[in-house]
Amino acid sequence: MSQKEKVTDKKKALLDATLNLVNNDGFHKASMSKIAKLAKVAPATIYLYFENKQDLINSLYLSVKSSFSDYAFKDYRDDLPVKKGFEIIWNNIADYKLNKIDEATFLSQCDNSPIIDDAIAEEGLKHLQPLLDLWKKAKDEGIVKPLSNYILYAYTIYPLSFLLAIQQKNYYKISDEMRQKAFQSAWDAIKI
Repeated sequence: MSQKEKVTDKKKALLDATLNLVNNDGFHKASMSKIAKLAKVAPATIYLYFENKQDLINSLYLSVKSSFSDYAFKDYRDDLPVKKGFEIIWNNIADYKLNKIDEATFLSQCDNSPIIDDAIAEEGLKHLQPLLDLWKKAKDEGIVKPLSNYILYAYTIYPLSFLLAIQQKNYYKISDEMRQKAFQSAWDAIKI
């Protein structure tokens, strides 16, 4: 194994351990020593890759957000009709939230708490740019309501987090039929 592969493996182990601990114990209980122990590295090793815990969390957030973006926009092209393009993005996000539960849970925590720096949150928004561009096109063409992107997100994407939570608790199983109905409800909420 090359030195570069060892570095990548240790850094990935640290990010994975942080994800696990933040999701299971919360940000404040995810101490650097617990992260190092779970990653099977010496505590001082963390500081070879990250300045401090906040830098580690910020790095993890951007890494997960990048992975989320790659997943969300696969098979999407900006030349598709608006509804079809949105359906592809929405279903990709649904797949991500329902199948990459640890990552989706972490992003949800970041969206609902101040655990990441504001500048990093702004940088994370760039990962949604294809969706924001689609909504701009849709508003310009009079296809969706001329609302803030935050409202559009709240009515279309954010409910997926709720569906994930109830499925995780085994309160409800999201069938393909229910998923299609959920997409149609999201679309109906924003279309003109």
